[in-house]
Amino acid sequence: MNRSIKNSGGQIASAIIFPMLIVVLTSVLGIFALLNWSAHLSDETAEDSQHKLVAGALQLTRNYIAKQQTGVVIWDEAYRAVDDPEANRVWIRNNMMNWLSRNHGFNRSVLFGSDFEVASVFAHDDNTEWLNPALVDELQPAIAKVRAQYINSFQKTPSGLFSFMPKGGETHLSIAETGKVSLYGEPHLFTAAAVVPQIQSVFASRKPPAVLVSLIPLRGQKLNNISSMSRLAGFVLAPDQVERDGVGAYQLKSPRGNNIGVIAWQASQPGTQMLQRINPFLAVAAMIIAAVVIAVTVFTRQMTRRLARSEAKAVHSAQHDALSGLPNRSSFQAMLTRVLEESAQKGTSTAVVYMDLDHFKDINDTLGHSAGDKVIVAVANRLKHVLPDNGIVARISGDEFAMVISDCDNDEWLEYILDQVQDEISRPVMIGRRELFASLSMGAAIGPKDGKNPDELLRKADIALYDAKANGRNRRSFFEPTMEQHVQSKDKMSRELRLALRNDELDLAYQPLSDTDAKKIVSVEALARWTKDDGTVVPPSQFIPVAEETGLINDLGIWVLNKACARAHDWPGVVVSVNVSPNQFKHPRFVEKVMAILAANNLPPERLEIEVTESVFAGRDDTVLNALRRLKGLGVKVALDDFGSGYSSLSYLRRFPFDTLKIDRDFVSDMNGNPEAEAILVSIIQLGKALGMTIVAEGIETIDQIRFLQAHDCHRMQGYFISRPLTSTALSQFLENFQAITAGELPDGFELQAQSAKG
Repeated sequence: MNRSIKNSGGQIASAIIFPMLIVVLTSVLGIFALLNWSAHLSDETAEDSQHKLVAGALQLTRNYIAKQQTGVVIWDEAYRAVDDPEANRVWIRNNMMNWLSRNHGFNRSVLFGSDFEVASVFAHDDNTEWLNPALVDELQPAIAKVRAQYINSFQKTPSGLFSFMPKGGETHLSIAETGKVSLYGEPHLFTAAAVVPQIQSVFASRKPPAVLVSLIPLRGQKLNNISSMSRLAGFVLAPDQVERDGVGAYQLKSPRGNNIGVIAWQASQPGTQMLQRINPFLAVAAMIIAAVVIAVTVFTRQMTRRLARSEAKAVHSAQHDALSGLPNRSSFQAMLTRVLEESAQKGTSTAVVYMDLDHFKDINDTLGHSAGDKVIVAVANRLKHVLPDNGIVARISGDEFAMVISDCDNDEWLEYILDQVQDEISRPVMIGRRELFASLSMGAAIGPKDGKNPDELLRKADIALYDAKANGRNRRSFFEPTMEQHVQSKDKMSRELRLALRNDELDLAYQPLSDTDAKKIVSVEALARWTKDDGTVVPPSQFIPVAEETGLINDLGIWVLNKACARAHDWPGVVVSVNVSPNQFKHPRFVEKVMAILAANNLPPERLEIEVTESVFAGRDDTVLNALRRLKGLGVKVALDDFGSGYSSLSYLRRFPFDTLKIDRDFVSDMNGNPEAEAILVSIIQLGKALGMTIVAEGIETIDQIRFLQAHDCHRMQGYFISRPLTSTALSQFLENFQAITAGELPDGFELQAQSAKG
């Protein structure tokens, strides 16, 4: 019995106490490691702070010596002296350089003229050989900045003169640059300032200034001043970087970025000192705690931790996306609500950014969903990498992410963050050995300017995202009220257009096309027209793009096709042309629908012409070519509309034999008296003929255009001179009047006849 209890106790000890003892001991060791790391971090922070103190003190010293120099560089008499071609070098030396040496300790000075030539050199010991080409080269960047700032300080007056109006700064009106250089192996501080007039002056032109450069050694009192300002002791100058524990070092660099020396000091190490004091006590305390914990609470703590881990995991799973590890939509909404409440209390702004991966579907379709998942994970990690400390990023849906940036009162800060996002995402994503390049479209809304509640901000950020995608993708847009108006207007128009199609409230207009001699109407182009019940005319340029974006173009195109084929019987022998959108070709049963419409209206295929634009070939979609070939095989004519206005590539002219080539109206309107435009027009006509196509010139408005096209044997003509778009009734009357015209040269007054037919 006792042996059984002992064995049981041993099993419990082995199964629970010993593993937990290891855990506790590991934790204690971890605490020691963390303390050592914290001490090291504290030492680094202290050293960094001391480094900033030295840098700040050095900058104050540089500003001070620049201010000391202002007495001789902002001086009308000095400005006239250095600007004089016959400059009095003795005066400059005594009243400028020597004065700086006596009063402020600048033991060397050099004056560079407006052409960057050395005008005067000064040394307190009269040894002027200290100025060498290497030193001039080191000073050149600072002098160049001074000259540039001086030129930019002029403002052009209405009279054409230039007013010198420098901006105030640390040295009032002085235009100066300071820095450090090495002279004879010793670090020196220098200040380079433009010699300028004391009062606002007006000049006929701008020219570079004379620049006075004054140097003072970085030792003795100057070094003591820096030590005093930074409150650090033991300052020394060293030629090279000091790499020793407990020694801080500030690297001195010249304007060219060359190392010229080091300021070293005895650095304080608070972390190491603290660790040395508490380590013995911590060791004893750790052992006592470990013994007590193991003896009293091991089992309870094990259970508690297990339950806590399970609960935390469940909570995390409910609030985070399983693939990316980012917060999910519901968690994001809650966090955004909290951030907006805090921002309202603090009176700060919060930016909400909606992001969408461009063409992500293409990745899934070409490489599979596993590759798409890897891209999502990579994008999520990169977004977390560039996210500010107070920011939030979440995965909203498949390829959509959202980001919250609080305390965003500065537009430049938001621009900077979004620049980082785009730069990070633009790096290639490796899928196996394959590089994938992703891009993001982003839309941003800023609260409370654009909204105060999460739903409103998210909606407006989504509207801005739509604007970014509509304007070319891989870009960002910030919400503007006009975007919302555009979305609402488009939504209203799409609903009204859908209702108009359902109720057959649209109509068609028909624009005739004549033959070469303008004696016969050979075809008419069907054009959709929409007049609302209240008499408002909606131009095609407005409702056609809305139909394209909302997918209504398929219904609209079929409606136009059916209506045109039904009315074609009223005009025997005339071909009816119908424009077809690229989106219509993507419908898998488009050709079958065309065949059904021809059959339903008992119209021979030869009397139907499908007009497509060059954009239908964007992306080289073989589906489009196959559909066109099937239609052409049925006998339907195919015309290429607006030739020359889009891609203007001859490759698709070889890939598909069009029946008709319609020359864009811009070529016709530009040809009047323009030999180059006429030559281009003739070339297009000859090209179409060489390919066996019927050539149509659009936009005919004058008799001279007709005669020119007749002279070059253009097959067909279309434009306002022939006729404007007509209703079906007006077209029937127009055709009747047109046929009454006798054969021969186009008679004078035909345009009037055509206008009267429009009635």
